[in-house]
Amino acid sequence: MSRRRIVGVLFLILSGLSALVFFAYRSDIRRARERVSSGSRILQTPCGPIEYATAGDGPPVLVVHGAGGGFDQGIDSSEPLWQGGFRVIAMSRFGYLRTPVPADASAAAQADAHACLLDALGIARAPLIGASAGAPSSMQFALRHPERISALVLLVPAAYPFHIEQKQRDTAPETVSAETRFLFDTALKSDFLFWLAPRLARKTVTRAILGTSPSVLDHASAAERARVERLLADILPVSQRRLGLLNDASVVSSLPRYDLERITAPTLIVGVADDLYGTYNGARYSAEHILNARLISYPEGGHLWVGHQAEVMKQIAAFLRKAAQG
Repeated sequence: MSRRRIVGVLFLILSGLSALVFFAYRSDIRRARERVSSGSRILQTPCGPIEYATAGDGPPVLVVHGAGGGFDQGIDSSEPLWQGGFRVIAMSRFGYLRTPVPADASAAAQADAHACLLDALGIARAPLIGASAGAPSSMQFALRHPERISALVLLVPAAYPFHIEQKQRDTAPETVSAETRFLFDTALKSDFLFWLAPRLARKTVTRAILGTSPSVLDHASAAERARVERLLADILPVSQRRLGLLNDASVVSSLPRYDLERITAPTLIVGVADDLYGTYNGARYSAEHILNARLISYPEGGHLWVGHQAEVMKQIAAFLRKAAQG
């Protein structure tokens, strides 16, 4: 076969592969945009517009999503609760999906927005579940609006002191930080690049975006791997979450010590020692200084507590029921 013919064949193959990639991406991003464009409402409040959605029937529970989330992440991650007798209320925090970033986008201002949402829904008091970067505003809510919170759940919380136990990680922190910075500068600026990244660099994305060692996923059940895949896919469209991600990075990078001793709500905290985001020390510290706090800890599972989802959800449901009775 001549060189020209070989080049022609290679060109046809590459063109075909490019077409397959393009159509696969277009199909996935269309579904992602359809998912976040329905199922939610926007309330006009004194704290500004707030996007939210609800699921289930029963006692209300306010779910405060983590980085890369939105109302959709809140609803999806809490399915065992709204399937189990609770009414989940999940908002999109500042900069996520259709909730804008106000001039003051601090954790304290976000906590006040949580109160504004409850006011608009006619809910006087409710428990809060704050995950990851949703923890600072959840803790601030407990401090600023103690009469409005009946119980507090913190899942792998971004909390003071942050990144203290770096030596316990199975990946050097500077490597994780470099990967995260690279992804912020590339994949997190583009829906296509974010869609493509897991297909080209799965382990890097697992570490830098999901805060979880790839080896943890390697030993996880099929159900847990599917949950993680769904959470990663649900970050799309990342272009509609970028402002929230940037704001979270600003808030989390300079977390002060809150007056934890003034939090009076019963508190349940879940910490995972090998979380690559380094939240374990903050989880433990918070549990030691919040008067009515209990810590559930796991040696491994990463930032998504892989392998412990069923137990964690069961513990949260029992905790919320007990708090409602007391």
